[in-house]
Amino acid sequence: MSKRTLVVNLDISENYLNEMKAIAPDWRIVFGKNHEDITNELKEAEIILHWKKAIEPIILEENKNLRWVQTWSAGVNGLPLEALQKRNVSITSANGVHAYPISETIFALMLGLTRKIHSYVRQQMDKTWDNANLKLEIHEKTIGIIGVGAIGQETAKIAKAFGMKVLGVRHSGKETDYVDQMYTPDQLAKILPQCDIVVITLPLTEDTTHLFGAEQFRQMKDSGILINIGRGPIVVEEDLINALQNKEIAGAGLDVFATEPLPEDSPLWEMENVIVTPHTAGATEHYTERVIKDIFIPNLKRYLEDEKLDINLVDYEKGY
Repeated sequence: MSKRTLVVNLDISENYLNEMKAIAPDWRIVFGKNHEDITNELKEAEIILHWKKAIEPIILEENKNLRWVQTWSAGVNGLPLEALQKRNVSITSANGVHAYPISETIFALMLGLTRKIHSYVRQQMDKTWDNANLKLEIHEKTIGIIGVGAIGQETAKIAKAFGMKVLGVRHSGKETDYVDQMYTPDQLAKILPQCDIVVITLPLTEDTTHLFGAEQFRQMKDSGILINIGRGPIVVEEDLINALQNKEIAGAGLDVFATEPLPEDSPLWEMENVIVTPHTAGATEHYTERVIKDIFIPNLKRYLEDEKLDINLVDYEKGY
């Protein structure tokens, strides 16, 4: 009888591999940075750690054993969800890994825009000494967090250190620590006019695609700032550009875009009231450790005991 196969679809340290081998000594555990080097193993894999678009044809056309995929990202919209659901493949995401780095990026964008740090960096390049009309602060302002998951809750926690009023939106409407008032997605029109800063931390699903368009920007304060670290298609980008150009909102900090990399001809590059970062908000020195030790290893132990995966199991119906 051939050994069951676990494929780690990236290059990781021996320490992590040895830990996996100790947990599953009877399994064949292989890893490779390039999928071309482990094609045969991918055809046989029962578990895959790190889905890549390039392996999709191999898995869907030639693999009959796959039962579980652990993604390397929080979002799963890039996976062939319908095909995997039909094959009853469990998916676990990297949700929660990003709470610290992304919440830090959110506040970096907020403070950069309100304290004009982005303007001063540009001025430094030109050796220009000007106050750039600096006047805003975030203390005691109202922040709306659209999507109160792990990232949203960490953001709310930090916001309280600035004395901010925190409004939240989550599908269940369930209250949580650090959020003063929780709303449901159908109440978005109630929350937006109250917010000085709106932060989008949602996953991309059918329900969230183009959730923010011209109507939502009109509902925001003209002094309001939008931060999007969720997914680009949640925002109608043309409507956002129009809202910024027409001063319907004051500024935006954007880590995600409808098309990535952001096209060179996008007006967002040149706008004085916009900070662009290249989808790096979740980058951290602790990424690999958190995915493997906090999510994958505990789930692997449960899987080997034929127990249901209980960390970050994706609900196909919800799309996250």
